[in-house]
Amino acid sequence: MLERPTRVRHSVLFATTLTAFLMYLDRACLAWMLDSSSFKQDLHLTPGQNDLIKSAFFWAYALAQVPAGWLAERFGKRMLMTILIVTWSVFTALTGFANGIWMLLLARIGCGLAEAGAYPISGSLLSRWAHLNWRGFSSGIVSMGGRLGLALAPLITVNIIVATGNWRWAGWTYGLVGLGVAWLFWWTFRETPAAHPRSNDAERRLLNEGRESLDEVSSAASPRRPFPWRAVLTDRSLWLMCAYQMLTNFGWAFVINSMSTYLRTVRKLDDKMNGNISTLTLFIGIFGLLLGGLLTDWLTRRFGLRLGRLIPLSVTRFVSAAMCIACIWVQNPWLLAVCLGLMVFSTDSGLPAVWAWAQDVGGRNVAPIFGWANMWGNFGAALQANLAGWLLATFDKNGDQNELFIACAIAFTLAGCLSFGINASKKVEGA
Repeated sequence: MLERPTRVRHSVLFATTLTAFLMYLDRACLAWMLDSSSFKQDLHLTPGQNDLIKSAFFWAYALAQVPAGWLAERFGKRMLMTILIVTWSVFTALTGFANGIWMLLLARIGCGLAEAGAYPISGSLLSRWAHLNWRGFSSGIVSMGGRLGLALAPLITVNIIVATGNWRWAGWTYGLVGLGVAWLFWWTFRETPAAHPRSNDAERRLLNEGRESLDEVSSAASPRRPFPWRAVLTDRSLWLMCAYQMLTNFGWAFVINSMSTYLRTVRKLDDKMNGNISTLTLFIGIFGLLLGGLLTDWLTRRFGLRLGRLIPLSVTRFVSAAMCIACIWVQNPWLLAVCLGLMVFSTDSGLPAVWAWAQDVGGRNVAPIFGWANMWGNFGAALQANLAGWLLATFDKNGDQNELFIACAIAFTLAGCLSFGINASKKVEGA
């Protein structure tokens, strides 16, 4: 009688998805804290200071991507991820104790540095815990967890603030929940299926199907290799992916950096309506991750790695650009939420292909290579936070803030054009 594979891989996927949910919840909550009436009555910051605090997270997050990915490969994903979850949860809780801009900056920089390792580690662990033919779908599930946290952040944060009458309780609550998530990840995850006491041989054989070598999954410890800096710095496809992610995140970051302020100042929505519209916008986008994961897996099986990743990478960015332009002409706030939601939906439909690409080309250096490309992506998000105010001050003469949508549309269009040079069928040399 054949042994049935255990389902430890599903538990690992769940724990990783929950971690992504928490990460985005903690990342996004600040925008709605800063825009709440409670915060404005408590701490009096200028719009420029608000932008500085928002961008501080992304600069720290971006710069720590490669070091975090390297540390994960050097010291182990289980230990490092657990430490990182605890650390960013503590800094999120410290946000609630802030008495001015400097403590807010410290809390956000600390949170950004700690969160930097989460997605490179997740991409690397999926390369061992997800079946080769389901990399895109598994990546989409984890990304969906992050986007669900992002989508629910406005609703949960606003309701905590309204219920308690104090913006600080949001940070304290999220920090406490994070400690529980850290324990769950530690209990669930092991470096490889071979090292997991609850994973049987049948599951290990299943995960090893189609692998180039048995030790990709089955070896508890593989020899350490130096990070292939020379290959990374000279790989054309990798640099195109870096630029692609930078432009994509510049366009996408509107929803996390500028949407709340736009809805309040231009559309004149109160805190609760702002939270509801923002949640609907982000919730629509979640389904794009599931579709995008299934789509890139199906396209890869049908057309091969290069086209299987290229088609979703390119088409989704052009659709996102079109939705940004549509937002300029929509007057009804609920229709605006739909247009913004479709922009996020399209952007997120291409995200599983990005994750799968890193697993396709990264070899034994998935985490640092993922981190390298993701670093540039978050430079784009940080630039959006810094440039939004300048764009409006320089070009917005009537207060409609349409310039933000035009800038995002241009960024998405350029990203779509660059994607034609990205080749997932060619591993990074030395990886």
